[in-house]
Formats: sequence, structure tokens, C-alpha cells
Amino acid sequence: MSQTIGMISLGCAKNQINAEQMLFLLRVAGYEILPDPDGADLVIINTCGFIEDAKTEAIDNILAMGELKKEGRVGKILVTGCLAQRYQMEIVQEMPEVDGVLGTGSYYDIVSAVGKVLSGETVAEFGDINANLPEPQRILTTPEHYAYLRIAEGCDNHCAFCIIPKLRGRYRSRPMEELVKEAQDLAESGVKELIVIAQDTSRYGIDLYGERKLAELLQKLCAIDGIVWVRIHYLYPDEMSDELIDVLADEPKIVKYLDIPIQHINDNILRAMNRRGNGEYVKELLKKLRARIPGLVIRTSLITGLPGEGEEEFQQLCEFLKEFKLERAGTFAFSPEEGTKAALMEYPDKAVAQERAEIIGELQSRIMDEYNASCEGKVMQVLCDGYDPDEECYYGRTYADSPDIDGRIWFTASRHIKTGDFVNVFVVGAYDGELTGMLEEDMEDNDDGE
Repeated sequence: MSQTIGMISLGCAKNQINAEQMLFLLRVAGYEILPDPDGADLVIINTCGFIEDAKTEAIDNILAMGELKKEGRVGKILVTGCLAQRYQMEIVQEMPEVDGVLGTGSYYDIVSAVGKVLSGETVAEFGDINANLPEPQRILTTPEHYAYLRIAEGCDNHCAFCIIPKLRGRYRSRPMEELVKEAQDLAESGVKELIVIAQDTSRYGIDLYGERKLAELLQKLCAIDGIVWVRIHYLYPDEMSDELIDVLADEPKIVKYLDIPIQHINDNILRAMNRRGNGEYVKELLKKLRARIPGLVIRTSLITGLPGEGEEEFQQLCEFLKEFKLERAGTFAFSPEEGTKAALMEYPDKAVAQERAEIIGELQSRIMDEYNASCEGKVMQVLCDGYDPDEECYYGRTYADSPDIDGRIWFTASRHIKTGDFVNVFVVGAYDGELTGMLEEDMEDNDDGE
């Protein structure tokens, strides 16, 4: 009887891909992968260690698995990912329930590490985080109709508030032919939506080919049969060339949704954060994108309470949002992370940062309500993600909604809709921040409905 493995993967989609790769390697090695860690001979907790909330979530999961271990419901515990890389031996020394740690440069040693832990050894392995490592196959943990494609590892931006380069290493682009082959394989397995990710997707190719190659890569991905939507995350604003913008605008498979983390709009704060460009550049870029790509939905990340943010700088951020009405925004209170330059700077206290994050959240909620209201009466293409028997309706996503980040659209249908099908939905309204609608063909009079 084969030994069993459970997996808990936390944090971003880039981390999720590492989890999927580890699961594949373990399955090939003969281990049985369980859908639930309860009852597993060994549980892998693939952690995030980016900000305080992520660290807390990781520690809570380790402690929860430790309780199951005490009860005899799991065997061994192996911690991988960014928290393991960041704190290394501290985890083993301070958390006796943990049997081993594996850093971000050692994901591909997972089979060896699991074997050692199951045989009673304590493992602590930390490979070179700057090495170019192979990309093994994956066991997809996303629904079969969408998948993430990681086009690069690491980061060279060195933002003052960010610890990622110290956890993931320098920026390393993957060869284009390798990415196209992986995307083709995903399409053949039934994937219809390809979500392109990296810490900074717009930098793709500069280390490998001496120039930015994202535009060329996207054209090749769009040429793959079976892929209907291509979605791009984490476009660094100052790396967006006119060539790239033309491809984003003209390729019909690229959804009109761009994730562009800007963090702030005040020049002094951006400079202190080691962000290239300034507030005026960001504004001009957004205007250019809006003009070039009608219907564009923009997602961004914002941080409140950054070093240098007084009331004036915060109000500038609020006024920017009111003017530019970015449809999607994730807002975080500044977390001074040890090992970063920003942690050594003077910054507002945590309560002020949190209060400002809540103000931005309320402002963003009103912007999202305006966007939802603008969708009413429209027919939108929707990718069906499933059916909720309690609500007695289907749910899915429009081009404006990335999975596990944005909201859903809930819709009724008089016929069965398969998960992964694209359907046209007439939007009738919104409820609790999410759109509602009905299948277009179910409307008694389409002309009147429109």
C-alpha cells in the first residue's frame, strides 16, 4: 500500500504552481495524493511569507496540522515555500510539530525530502534561489477549464517594501518554446482560459533574450487552438511598450482586463519605494490604455501607510481613485517586513495605515458599484464555473473577473450548462457586489431586453 500525501498550498498563484509541480513529482514517485490532509502519512504546507497576514495564516495552518498530528490523524509535517525560505531553521527549532523545511530553491527535491522525513529524518534543505530550475509537469488544482502559466520566476525590481527578491531570487524568464508547449498541453487537456503570471510579466524575456518579449509570447499563446481567453496579471507599469499595448488591444483572445500594480500615486512615496516612473507617468499610461482598449477593466494593488504618507499624500491617492475609477483594487495596510529597506524608514502607525486602507476600501466599493450598474442591460460572455444548488443558479465570470480575486456573475438558465462552457448572459442587476443575470436565449424578447 502506497504512502499518502496531503497538501495545503497558501498564497499566490505562483506558489500554487509549485504545489502542483510537487504533487506531480510525488505521484510519479508512487505516493498517493489525498484530497484532504486529514489522514495523510505526510502533510506538505506550502507557505507564503510575503506580509504579516500571510505569515499568520501559514503559522495557523502549521499549528492546526500539529493538532491533527497529536491526535494521530496525520503523520509527518513538511513546510515548504516562502515562509520556509525566510525563516529556515527557526521553524524547526521553534515549532516542534514540524519535521522538515524545504526552501524555494529546493521544490524539485521534494521526493527525496519526503522520503527522508517519512523515514524519521529531520530535513532542512535550501537550494540556490537564483538557479535556473526545470519546470516539471503539474497536477492541476484549478478547475480543468482554466490554469495558470508562470512565465518567469523571481524579481529584479527590489521595491523597498518587498521581500520577494530575497525569497525567490533574481528574475529568470522561461524559454518561449517551453511556455508555448506547456500552453498547448494545457489546451489539449481542456483548459480554455490561460492566466499568464510572474512577479513582473512585462519584463519577460529581457534576461533571456536581451529584450522584452511578452508581446511576441502573447501572440503565440493566442494562436493555440482551444484557448479562448488569455488573461495577464502583474504588468509593471513602466515596462509597457507601445508594441505590447498594441498586442493587448488587437488580440481578440486577450481579455480586456489588465492587472497593473501601482501601489501609490504620490511621487515622493513612489521614489522612496524604489518604484520607477512617477504619478504623472502612471496617469498618462492609464489614459493611453483606456483610449486604446475600449471596455478595459483595470485591477491594481494599493498600499496605505507607506513611509512618507501623510494626510496630504493619502488624499492624493483618494483623489486619483475618484478620477480614474479603477474597477478592481486590492488594498493593503503597510506591513514593515524585516529585511526590507522600508522597515527601516519612518512610517505611520499600524492603526492609521489600517484606517486608511478601510477608507480606500469604501471608496473602491462605490467605484465597483458604478461599474456593476454600467453592466446592467448588457449581454456579456460568461465562463461558467459551476452550479450552486442552494442558490438554484449557475455562477461564472465575465472577462472582468479573475478567479479567486474578483467577484462572480450569478445567472439562471432553462437548460443545463456545463462547467467550462462559455455562454451569453443578459445582466439584470447586482446583489452584494456581484452581477446577476439570465441566459440570453431565455429572454422572451431579446430586442426589448437590450
